Amino acid sequence: MTEPMFEEGVRETGEDGGLNCLMAQTTRGHRVLLATLLGEIDLYPGQERVMTAIWENGPQSQNALARIVGIDVSTMTKSLQRLERSGFVRRSPCPTNRRVSIVDTTPEGDALRPRIDRVLSEVHARMTRGLTPEQTDQLCSLLEVVRGNICREAELAGSAGPIPPGSC
Repeated sequence: MTEPMFEEGVRETGEDGGLNCLMAQTTRGHRVLLATLLGEIDLYPGQERVMTAIWENGPQSQNALARIVGIDVSTMTKSLQRLERSGFVRRSPCPTNRRVSIVDTTPEGDALRPRIDRVLSEVHARMTRGLTPEQTDQLCSLLEVVRGNICREAELAGSAGPIPPGSC
């Protein structure tokens, strides 16, 4: 039996090495595809999640958005700076605590919603090409288990913390 070949001339050996390689390549491929399609609408990966979090939860503080999306506050700050420069979000002082900024979408940002939905639908369609709806459901179910395992292990290892279940 021959070992699976993932990159030209490179063979993965052992069950764990193969799974690790597949996960890494899948994640990398997803990010490249998403970045390419989001780039066509002047967004970076992750910014679609910030916009969606605001649309689904209403205006939020930066800290709340970071928790919802599952990223650290400094990463959220950089993302919001880019979105603000592009005219898609605005920050304003909280009326009850002027030290806190409340983030909301602008009309230009709201106009992105159907375009982001199209990008995410296209990524989904390309990722699941060749799979039946049942296989797609099974894949999602399996990935939820894997994500739970990884998040639990990351928490035990003392990393940055859990990945919120709805943040992906």
